[in-house]
Amino acid sequence: MPTTQRSNELIYARHADELTRFATVMVGPDDAPDVVTTAVLRAFESRQWPSVANPRAYLYRAVMNTARNWRRSAARRRRREQLIAGPVLVTDPEPRPDVRAAIESLSPQQRAVVYLTYWDDLAPEEVAARLGISIGSVRKHLGRARTQLRRRINE
Repeated sequence: MPTTQRSNELIYARHADELTRFATVMVGPDDAPDVVTTAVLRAFESRQWPSVANPRAYLYRAVMNTARNWRRSAARRRRREQLIAGPVLVTDPEPRPDVRAAIESLSPQQRAVVYLTYWDDLAPEEVAARLGISIGSVRKHLGRARTQLRRRINE
């Protein structure tokens, strides 16, 4: 087995669980493993991968970008299916749909920062390191997310 492949396997093994938890917040539990697999494979195949200084941050960013694309694709697919299927007559109630809708209305960056801050209980510095963004960006996304969540839930 080539050294690079073995190194990639070790990196994947080290971060797969946390990336899957992260992706679960971004796209839900059904699609999270697929998002992680797609993101990691693309990262490993990219030209930049051999020169990446912080593989963990790079993979978090790759998962976030893949999740964003996944959600866009799913939204387009749902719209097409709804056009074909027609109106829905019966729906199952969701617990706290207002909260779920508020969280889904956040941008992918805001959702990522909220997840890492509140579910993983990370400080802004750690969130910034994981996502490969500045601490100021973390604070900006978190502040905007809080404002939007407050507004949406209290409507």
